[in-house]
Amino acid sequence: MRILSGIQASGVLHIGNYFGMMRPAIALQVEGEAFYFIADYHALTTVRDPKALRENTRGVALDFLACGLDPERATLFRQSDVPQVTELAWILSTVAPMGLLERAHSYKDKLARGLSATAGLFNYPVLMAADILIYDSDVVPVGKDQKQHIEITRDLAAKMNETFGPIFKLPEPRIEAATEVVPGLDGQKMSKSYGNNIDIFSDEKETRKRVMSIVTDSTRVEAPKDPSRSTIFQLYSLVASKDQIANMRERFQKGGTGYSDFKRELFEKLWEYFAPMRKCREEILADKSYIDNVLARGAERANQVADHVMTRVRAAVGL
Repeated sequence: MRILSGIQASGVLHIGNYFGMMRPAIALQVEGEAFYFIADYHALTTVRDPKALRENTRGVALDFLACGLDPERATLFRQSDVPQVTELAWILSTVAPMGLLERAHSYKDKLARGLSATAGLFNYPVLMAADILIYDSDVVPVGKDQKQHIEITRDLAAKMNETFGPIFKLPEPRIEAATEVVPGLDGQKMSKSYGNNIDIFSDEKETRKRVMSIVTDSTRVEAPKDPSRSTIFQLYSLVASKDQIANMRERFQKGGTGYSDFKRELFEKLWEYFAPMRKCREEILADKSYIDNVLARGAERANQVADHVMTRVRAAVGL
């Protein structure tokens, strides 16, 4: 079984990235042949600073490795180190129905947030489909909000197979509880573009500041509170044990504890949870060639698979 997942190189990674994509992906590296790419082509839809893009790409590799990705088990590489993916994206775009792309939720959401309506943003799902299909991927772990991308990928693969004969396997989404949407400081989905993020590797002072700024309602200290509607409780549930979660739920419902106290508990638990990863990150940074070597080996393996698939695609379409 080949597993494929990607993460954009659009900025510093936050805990929404970790619990939404990174942790599930890292867990899957023991289940099959895992391919994880850093999506620097995709990042070009929003990042216009070349220096920042390079730094972001390297930073994503560093953080992914620090969080537990094992380069002996999984293939980690830059999307742009496999240029065949853009060739496949063009071929897929020649059969992609306009209506299919116009219905893409991500395009509408990004326009609603004020991003310019570029061709790259509109064709984003086609490039994502190419990312998946070019490695003969079987399984793609995604959150519920990303499921449509896999559906579009399957539609495009089916369209190619109907037009040119059997070329692509149809990938399956893997949607697990761990890939649920992680709330940000304001209760919306955590996102760097919303400014509601808690970064994985911020320093202690900044992390505490972000946690203490979580938006809450005006319920009095002595009054019972609804844990199911609390961002604090939802984030705490990601990093605490079952007993600790049950204890906090009980205190929410009982009343007598203020949101500030719950926020301090959340900070302590978050800081403790990511402590081993901070240590690992420091060790990786001490070896100046480690990240480059990992990405080089990953690119070599990814290109081998992509070349094999593109030979098949070119023959099928007449190139």
